[in-house]
Order: sequence, then structure tokens, then C-alpha cells
Amino acid sequence: MLIDYLGGLLSNDMGMDLGTANCLIYVKDKGIVLREPSVVALDRDSGEVKAVGSKAKQMLGRTPANIVAVRPMKNGVIADFEVTQEMIRYFIRSVHTRKSLLRPRIVIGIPSDITGVERRAVEDAAKQAGAREVYLIEEPMASAMGADLPITEPHASMIVDIGGGTTEIAVISLGGMVVAKSIDIAGDEITDCIVQYFKKKYNLIIGETTAEDVKINIGSVYPLEEEKTMEVKGRDQTQGLPRTMSVTSEEIRQALLEPVRAIVELVKSTLEETPPELAADLVDRGLVVAGGGSLLRGITELIRKETDIPVHRAADPLSCVALGTGKYLEFLAEGKFKKFL
Repeated sequence: MLIDYLGGLLSNDMGMDLGTANCLIYVKDKGIVLREPSVVALDRDSGEVKAVGSKAKQMLGRTPANIVAVRPMKNGVIADFEVTQEMIRYFIRSVHTRKSLLRPRIVIGIPSDITGVERRAVEDAAKQAGAREVYLIEEPMASAMGADLPITEPHASMIVDIGGGTTEIAVISLGGMVVAKSIDIAGDEITDCIVQYFKKKYNLIIGETTAEDVKINIGSVYPLEEEKTMEVKGRDQTQGLPRTMSVTSEEIRQALLEPVRAIVELVKSTLEETPPELAADLVDRGLVVAGGGSLLRGITELIRKETDIPVHRAADPLSCVALGTGKYLEFLAEGKFKKFL
């Protein structure tokens, strides 16, 4: 206990939201100090890392033949171990001060349905990247903690975290997850549906970055008071030439129907499996949505309409998992982590 306490004083312990789309790092006593895309640019021939994070994301779809920009995380888990290790190492070095005498302890958020092999892959990647100790916390729990839900009370708290690769849903009471569900449909799937929509309906090929801009600027899943329009640039699939066209938010809403419907159905199935006493709590308390997907226009209204319970968006939806790992660090410092979670 004393060794752990002293170790915490002498190192920059950190929490990490190792997401499919973005990586956030929380450093003890400093808050969130890093927020970068989970993208790595590699030399195709030598395997050398050319860029990580924002610089690498800017290269997506724009690299020469010998450079490839990749996302080493898929559906919240490691798809490419070596590249993920390099990415984690880069981020740790970016925030870990040389004044610290010890390597950091790291808390990492992981999907609730992750396998034992995948858990070990995350732990090994973090340790080989420079972590002294690695602790894993399930993302719905971390997100609920980051959203300041009263998870230790004998009442239901429900979190719906719509991330980049996965949507994580949990009903929590007395510090434990009573019901937890996960689906590999989230922000990336929604972006891909926009890409496919333009390809099928307009024979227009657009890139991932353009589709993401469309989602952010005019994407919605519920009728808007004032519908929006946007000009979209891409390559004509038939002629192979650049083309610009105008699209409305109503059209994009149709493109997003299938993935959003899957997320709503997962919310409803989670509620169906919730014990009656806890379900009664949710009638008054409602649920909280977090993650980048919660920023999609109309998502709270749609879930509220489909479930008939109050729906609230977290104060800082993009940071909930990272903030939750930071709170878990506090439990580590107090020596409470064995009896919590």
C-alpha cells in the first residue's frame, strides 16, 4: 500500500480512453492533456511510423503510394498490435514528464464484451509502450463515472455511450453493471453509411473525411425545425471526374436510418432486461447519452420518443470515458480499487 502510494507521487499516473476514433489521456491532477485521433501513418515499405494523431489523420486518403494512414483500433479493440503499441508509446511520451522518477500507472477503458485475449493485448501494448502497471475498466462504467452518475447508490443509472467503433450500454446500481450490452455499430458505421449512400444514389465517391463533415454539418436522425443543405465534392463513379452536388439533411437522415435504428433497438432490449425495480427508477431518472455519437442531431429526441423515458446528454460527452479513468485513478490512490468495480 505504501509502495503504491509513493509510486503515485513519483510518477504521472494517467487514464486513457483508447478509442477507435480518438485517444484521450487524463493525467492525475492535470485533467485531460491529450486528445488525438487514433490514426498512424506508416511507410508501407519499411514499416516506419511517419506521423501519429492529428497529423496522420490529415493524411487519410491523401498519401502517396509508399505511405499508408491506418486506424490500428477496430470496434474498440486492437486490430494491429505493433501499430497500436507505437501509437500508445507516442502518446505516453507526449504527456509523461521527464521529471517523474517512475514509469506511469495507466488505467485504460475497454469494451464491456472484450475477450480475455483482447484484454491481454491491451495490457501488453501499454506495458511495452512504457506503463509500469495497467488497470482495465469497462467503458460503460468509466463513461458513467465521467458523466457524474451516482453509480454507487442503490438506484438505477443508465449510460448509452455511442463511440467511434462501438455503442456501449449499461444499467448500473451499487457500483456494478446489472445489465450491459455492446454493438459494433457507432460513429464509424454511421459515417460509412453516408459514403455508401452517395455511391449508390448519386454514383459519387466521397472520402471518409468528407462523409464525416457531412455528418457533423447536416446529419440528423430526427426532423429539424429548419432543414439544412450542404455542397459535397467527390469523384463521379461513371466518368471518373470531380463533381460537386448539393444534398439536404432530410436525405442524410434516410442514409442514417439503419445504423441508428440498431442502436435504438439495443437501448430498448437493455431496458427489457432491466429488473423491474431498477426500470422504475429510470422512468423518473432517465438515461444519459455520451460519446461522439451523442452529438448527432436529434439522437436524444429519437431515443426519448422510442423509449418514453427522459434522455439527457452528458455535459462533456466526448470526454466521459477519459474523465472516468481519471476518477478510477483516485480510487487507486486511495487503495479502494479492489472493492470497487
